[in-house]
Amino acid sequence: MTALAGPSGALTATGGPVGDSGSGDAVGFDEFVAARSGGLLRTAYLLTHDHALAEDLLQTALAKAWFAWSRIEGRPEPYVRKVLVNTYASWWRRRWNGELATEELPERGGGADGTDTADAGHDLWRAMERLPRRMRAVVVLRYFEDLTEAETARLLGCSVGTVKSQTSKAFAKLRIDPALARDDDQGDLR
Repeated sequence: MTALAGPSGALTATGGPVGDSGSGDAVGFDEFVAARSGGLLRTAYLLTHDHALAEDLLQTALAKAWFAWSRIEGRPEPYVRKVLVNTYASWWRRRWNGELATEELPERGGGADGTDTADAGHDLWRAMERLPRRMRAVVVLRYFEDLTEAETARLLGCSVGTVKSQTSKAFAKLRIDPALARDDDQGDLR
């Protein structure tokens, strides 16, 4: 993880901004980043499905948290996680989703070499990428980060009912996603 620049942009050896006398806030922030950046990076990757974008997302969220660090009361992780999810949802740089329209669908290769089972996990990620950002955020927070409905609602700034409905709608979309369609002959996932 690279060090973050403070308000002036220059860094000290500890990663704090130049002019920072090593106060408890800077030390607390550095300790938090060292302890929790791995878990937060995992969440960012699950949201973006791209290592470089996940690192950028985490860097941006931590930079925003740095400026508010002295105002965060209690545990900082829920605040930073909320900044992470909100930044992901509003990121202007992610306009293109990587899909290209074609006239003909590509043929799927046979599974003689056993790659069909490995592709099933890849198909889940591709299906997750097609979910709207809000639905994907709900699924990631609820089922990959194992947060409760109440914690997810608090992070996303919505009601528990919204989390439930977004989860239900996301699962409905995933059930009909062609990447996850069942093979009628075998009853297995393609």
